[in-house]
Amino acid sequence: MSEHVEEIMIGIESDDKVLLISVAARMAGMHPQTLRQYDRLGLVQPGRSAGGGRRYSPRDVALLREIQRLSQDDGVNLAGVKRIIGLEQLVAELQERLAEAQEELAEARRRIAELEATAFPRRDLVPMTTSQTALVVWRPRR
Repeated sequence: MSEHVEEIMIGIESDDKVLLISVAARMAGMHPQTLRQYDRLGLVQPGRSAGGGRRYSPRDVALLREIQRLSQDDGVNLAGVKRIIGLEQLVAELQERLAEAQEELAEARRRIAELEATAFPRRDLVPMTTSQTALVVWRPRR
């Protein structure tokens, strides 16, 4: 596989588990045994073929490269790498949930604005501008 094609596939960051371990290892610049070890440690979760062989996605290959960078260039041990990856995934999930909540809030605000714009021209609703402090005593009839 040429370097140009590899870059395009990684850029897509597909989650499709289609790459054989030998191809993924070559793309990541690692030995296949390293990929097996990372799988056992839970650093990367490849898919499995019907025969049990590991299948990697381009996103997995990008993750493998990040693991290699953290461990070799930054000197982080594999337990630290696992923690970093877990925290990065948590941050991504929380950012996604926050974006969804912000969209829901914006929609709720739009709906409130619509209701406020259309509700008060109705004659059966009377807007109150001041709060009442009068006390009303009610006694049932006997």
